[in-house]
Amino acid sequence: MSAAPRIAKTLDDLYRVDGKAELIAGRIVHLMPTDRKPHRVAFKIARSLDDYAEATGQGEAYGDNMGFAVRKLSSGRESFSPAAAYSFGPFPVDGMRFIKAAPVFAVEVRSENDYGTAAEAAQAAKRADYFEAGTLVVWDVDPIAARVRKYENTSPNQPTVFARGQEADAEPAVPGWRLAVDRVFP
Repeated sequence: MSAAPRIAKTLDDLYRVDGKAELIAGRIVHLMPTDRKPHRVAFKIARSLDDYAEATGQGEAYGDNMGFAVRKLSSGRESFSPAAAYSFGPFPVDGMRFIKAAPVFAVEVRSENDYGTAAEAAQAAKRADYFEAGTLVVWDVDPIAARVRKYENTSPNQPTVFARGQEADAEPAVPGWRLAVDRVFP
């Protein structure tokens, strides 16, 4: 006797999920709540991006748990929920819905389980998904090492590494925006 076929989940199903989740290959993938330190790091980045958006009058910044719906990618992914993000739109007419485009800039902040060989592979796969969806820059933020790795879609395997005493950027995704690494890490 065979099991009943699994019915693929959709964005409509994702809208009804409590908590943080992403839609990947027809499955709702629940994401664990963020730990204190990674959340503070993500919040500082989002706050700085929001200040930039207000000062320039261009784009919008988002904190943790914002949903971005994308066309089905080769991995099967149909959504992202980064720790922080920036978008120039297009924005949905209904402000209560996901943005139907990848963010131009996405920030992934590591939690305690985001280290090791398997975690590195998962992060590389997610960055590839971001780039396939149209994201220009992805930050991999490491609160333990106090480092920001900037990956660009034009050179996805050659990160620029920013450490304490330096200013990190998201060029060309967020023109002119800079953030001191010392401000990111408490």
